[in-house]
Amino acid sequence: MLVDVGRLEREYYGRKPDVGDPNQLVSFGTSGHRGSPFAGSFTEAHIAAITQAICDYRRGQRSEGPLYLGKDTHALSGPGQRTALEVLAANGVETIIQRNDGVTPTPVISRAILVYNRGRHQRLADGIVVTPSHNPAEDGGFKYNLPNGGPADIGATECIQKRANDLLHKGNTDVKRVPFATALKAATTHEEDLVLPYVNDLASIIDIDAIRGAGFTLGVDPLGGAAQPYWEPINSVYKLDIVVTNPTIDPTFSFMTVDHDGKVRMDPSSPHAMARLLAIKDKYRLAFANDPDGDRHGIVTPSAGLMNPNHYLAVAIRYLLTHRPRWSSHAAIGKTLVSSSMIDRVVKLFGRQLYEVPAGFKWFVAGLFEGSCCFGGEESAGASFLRRDGTVWTTDKDGLIMDLLAAEITACTGLDPGEHYWELTAEFGTPCYMRIDAPATPALKARLAKLSADAVTVPTLAGEPIIAKLTRAPGNDAPIGGLKVVARSGWFAARPSGTENIYKLYAESFKDRTHLDAIVSEAQEIVSNVLQSPSPTGTK
Repeated sequence: MLVDVGRLEREYYGRKPDVGDPNQLVSFGTSGHRGSPFAGSFTEAHIAAITQAICDYRRGQRSEGPLYLGKDTHALSGPGQRTALEVLAANGVETIIQRNDGVTPTPVISRAILVYNRGRHQRLADGIVVTPSHNPAEDGGFKYNLPNGGPADIGATECIQKRANDLLHKGNTDVKRVPFATALKAATTHEEDLVLPYVNDLASIIDIDAIRGAGFTLGVDPLGGAAQPYWEPINSVYKLDIVVTNPTIDPTFSFMTVDHDGKVRMDPSSPHAMARLLAIKDKYRLAFANDPDGDRHGIVTPSAGLMNPNHYLAVAIRYLLTHRPRWSSHAAIGKTLVSSSMIDRVVKLFGRQLYEVPAGFKWFVAGLFEGSCCFGGEESAGASFLRRDGTVWTTDKDGLIMDLLAAEITACTGLDPGEHYWELTAEFGTPCYMRIDAPATPALKARLAKLSADAVTVPTLAGEPIIAKLTRAPGNDAPIGGLKVVARSGWFAARPSGTENIYKLYAESFKDRTHLDAIVSEAQEIVSNVLQSPSPTGTK
C-alpha cells in the first residue's frame, strides 16, 4: 500500500512520456497539472516542459518580476521543484524559494505575490507551487499563480498547456536548463524565509487577541503537510496554545488512516482520513487539519465531530457578515454552484449578493483581488476571505485562516461552529447533501461537459416542478462544464472530473433523506439518458 519513494523518483527521472498517448500529455484541470510517474503522466520531462512554457508565457506577457516557487511534502514535490529551478535559472527568471529547502503552503505563495505587487505597476511577481494537493503519495502536481495571486485563468493555462505539449513532442530540445547546483547558486535564485512574514500578518485577517484571551487549548493535525512548520511560529508569535497532534513529515504518509476507497489520501474533509484526529477530539476545545499544501481545511468540534465542509462554510459566512464591520456592504459572497443551498439562505438573510460560479477557485480571484467579493468558498473545503480592513489577503484557498477562524468564532461567541450550524438548521431546516463519483470514459466526460439545458426534457425532479436547468453559472455566466437542475426543495448537479475518468454527481434536499435518495435516483437516470441520447447537446 505504501509508495516506494526510491522507485517513484527513479520513474520520475527515467520514464519518458509517450506523446502518442493523450493521458501522458500535459493537461491542466481546475488546479494545474497532476499525474504520477507510474502512469507516465508526471515526469521530469513534463515539469521541464511546463516550466519552460511558463517562462515563455511570462516573456510574452512582458512579466519580469520575481517568481515565488513553493512545494509541499509529497515525494515528487522536491524533485519537481529542483527541475523547475533548473529551467527558471537557465531562463534568467528571478526565483524566490523557502530557505533551507523548506516547504511552503499554497496560500503563503499567494499572499507573498500580492504583498510584493502591492503598489507596483511593473516587474510584478507570480508563482509556482509543486503540489498534487490531497492526492495520494505517488502523485505529483504543478500549478501556476498569476500576478493577481490566484490560480492561472483558462487563457493562461491553455497557452501553457499547448506550449508544453509542443515542447514534449519535440523531445524538449527547446527547453533551457542548467544543473541544479548551478541553479541554486545563480544570482537569480534567492532563498528567503516565507514563514514569519505570513505568520506576522495573520492578525490582519483573524482576531488573534480573542483567541488568546479565551485561553483555549486547540489541536491541529497538518496531515504531514507544508503547514506543519507554521504552527509553532504561530504559537510563539501570538502566545497561543495550539498542539500539533502529529508533527511527522513522511513522503509515504504512512501515519495516515486509509480513505473510503483504501487509498492513502490526505483529505481533511474525509472522516476516514481524519480518523486519528477524531479519536482525540475531546482533548481540545476545537481541532482542525489541512491538506499537504495547506489550502484545504477540516474542522473538528466537540458538538459535531468533523464538520461537513458545506456546513462550516455557511457558519463562517454568517459569522463574518456580522463581525467584519469594515467590509463593504456591497461585497458579494462567492460559492461554487455545487455548494449547499444553505449558503444561499444565509446570504439572502443578510440581504447580500450571492456570486455563484462553476467549480474551481479561479472564479473568485478577480472579486477577492478587487474587494468586490468578500468571501469565496467551494464544497471541497477550500475558501479565503478579505482582511479585517476589507482588502485582499489571498486569492487562492487558505486552509490555515479557515482553521483559525473556527477558533475565533468559538472565542467570540462561546459556541463552536458545530453549534452554530445547529442554529442555522433551526432557522432554515436541515439539508441532506450527497456527492457520488461514477465511472465515465473520456468520451462520456466530453459529452457531459457540452450539455445543453434543452437536453433535459423531464418536467419534474423528485415530485417537484423543475424551476431551473443550468449549464452556465448564474454569477458569471461561465460554462459549468456539466448540468445543474433545480427544484424548490432540492437540486442536483453533474460534471466531469478534470483529473480522473469519473463524473461527479452532487445532490441536496431540504426535506429529508428519502427525498434526497429520490433526487439522486432521478438524477442518475437523467444523466444516463442524456449521455446515451444521439444529441446530448440538444442540437439537431
